[in-house]
Amino acid sequence: MATPTPLSTSIHDIKLLVQSYHPLIVIETVEEERARALLLATAQELRMPLFEWSVTHGLLREGEPPSAQRMTADPAAALPHIRSLTVEAIFLLKDFSAYLKEPAVARHLRELAQRFDKTRSTLVLTGRQVDLPKDVEHLAVHHHLRLPDESELDAAVTEVLRSVQRSLRRTIQIAPEERKKLFAVLRGLTVKQARQAVARVLIDDGVLTAEDLRGLLTHKADAIRASGLLEYYPAEDNRFELGGFARLKAWLERARHGFSEAARSFNLSAPRGVLLVGVPGCGKSLAAKVIAREWGLPLLKLDAARLYDKFIGESEKNFLRATALAESMAPAVLWIDEIEKGLVASGTGDADAGLGRRLFGAFLTWLQEKKQDVFLVATANDLSMLPPELLRKGRFDEIFFVDLPEPDERRQIWDIHLRRHNQDAKSFDLDALVAASDGFSGAEIEQAVVAGLYRALHVSEALSSGALLEELRQTRPLSVTRREDIARLRATARDRFVGVR
Repeated sequence: MATPTPLSTSIHDIKLLVQSYHPLIVIETVEEERARALLLATAQELRMPLFEWSVTHGLLREGEPPSAQRMTADPAAALPHIRSLTVEAIFLLKDFSAYLKEPAVARHLRELAQRFDKTRSTLVLTGRQVDLPKDVEHLAVHHHLRLPDESELDAAVTEVLRSVQRSLRRTIQIAPEERKKLFAVLRGLTVKQARQAVARVLIDDGVLTAEDLRGLLTHKADAIRASGLLEYYPAEDNRFELGGFARLKAWLERARHGFSEAARSFNLSAPRGVLLVGVPGCGKSLAAKVIAREWGLPLLKLDAARLYDKFIGESEKNFLRATALAESMAPAVLWIDEIEKGLVASGTGDADAGLGRRLFGAFLTWLQEKKQDVFLVATANDLSMLPPELLRKGRFDEIFFVDLPEPDERRQIWDIHLRRHNQDAKSFDLDALVAASDGFSGAEIEQAVVAGLYRALHVSEALSSGALLEELRQTRPLSVTRREDIARLRATARDRFVGVR
């Protein structure tokens, strides 16, 4: 039995909506042509005609030549004309919500939807953002068009290959192993973005190489970044190192087997995620990057601040778009930094009309019910802002406490940052540096190395242990400047959560 694809699943869903007398369907998407293809396939399966409307050509029945178009480009004329038709059909209205600010147009739509409530005729509104009047919203059902999977991407790549071969007048072959890598790179893009990316590298030299795949990764990172919701870190570019965290690393080594076929044979689901709480600057964010590197998975970062929108309901839609994109790239690691500042509801919610509670509820629902292998890494600095619902057993596979680094960990941290800046760690007095940096976080140690190098460049001397020790003496770490807060955090978390060391 064939595995359902996002498009075949969508066809099935739309058929059910039409057959169950839903008069108004909303599809919010930038993939207008893909939505049209979905509706055309649905209409063909239901043996119903498809009509398409836009303000440029009016209402046109599928298969009719442009000369047969009606004089219905005016939105106020289009809906009455649809009402006059006796045929049951699917009516695709492109970018129509922009005209619903006119009371007469909104009223026509409401009356037409109420009439279609008793027939199989269905209105489908598409666009990047579809805003409906409150009097109409209750008549509508929203369909979320999933991002394409491998089968759709395969069809898109095949189409591009044929086109490029015709233009270059030569055969282009892609080895099976390269084709598989190609689909992994394209996952998470729209069909149009995938076509453009593949065409660009093939037209350039007519072949697909490992170097082209790296170029596609760059294109993909730019496309995901342009969505404004997620940051993308390809697995191939992840070279971050983490000093210490031995217990976390051991846990990760065990948990990685959850993605294997052997785990599935025991009906074990893939690991859900971890929550890292603890002292700021001690490696929580770095740990998210290292988890993705250790597992060879792409890393996606969700900045909760990007979700917020001034329009009611748009923030929740942004969250759904972000998680849908993350799931389309599964298996992947999704990183939410300082979750208590973005997705955790606080207070009564009156200040934001309950938006914080709604977003937090959407997050918990997704975390509990997500189907794809998306491993969540959430970090938090302020335990007092984390509600009990987030900390209960089962939300995360484990909650780790990240404390200030111990002496052996500080030694590793010094070694990592000295090597990163092209310094030979063996030429430094690491024993003295480790002792002098007691109470320093990893971020503060890194900054000492950076400041020391700037000082060395200024006086035209090589970086020395003495210069680094001087930087440490001039620095007041967070464990000193916020001694009471850090002590309270450590006392609260140390006996409640698993240490990373």
